[in-house]
Amino acid sequence: MNILLIYASIHHGNTKEIAQAINSEIGGKVIKFTEAKKEDVINSDLVGFGSGIYMGSFHKGLLSFIKELPKMEDKKAFLFSTSGITQKIFFNRGQKEIKNLLEEKGFEIIDQFNCLGHDTYGLLKVIGGINKGRPNKKNKKENKNQQKKKK
Repeated sequence: MNILLIYASIHHGNTKEIAQAINSEIGGKVIKFTEAKKEDVINSDLVGFGSGIYMGSFHKGLLSFIKELPKMEDKKAFLFSTSGITQKIFFNRGQKEIKNLLEEKGFEIIDQFNCLGHDTYGLLKVIGGINKGRPNKKNKKENKNQQKKKK
């Protein structure tokens, strides 16, 4: 199975860490969204799309990349993300937005994962941020186990 993980991890590398943890279990190719090409997605059987959650959404650049993809058939995808605050506040909106976009492109979403990540956005920078040390080993293990079961 040809597996691809495309991620946007801008500030602290939280989402990149999760992408690498997933990849250590399921194998494949991990690339930053700025390096991804349509052909990479077309030639993959399973694609993981990951991003930090920025004000309730996946990174704009990753969303733009997905919007440029052609409609596909029989493609499976999973979503992974990191966020600074409780998932229920922004996570659901961000995941729903990208899930709908991928489904419009013909992807079947087989799984979704989110964990807290270190966040220093806005005024949080003044206090050194929140969720220092996240994602941690427990988060990575939870995600790896979840993806291993889906493989």
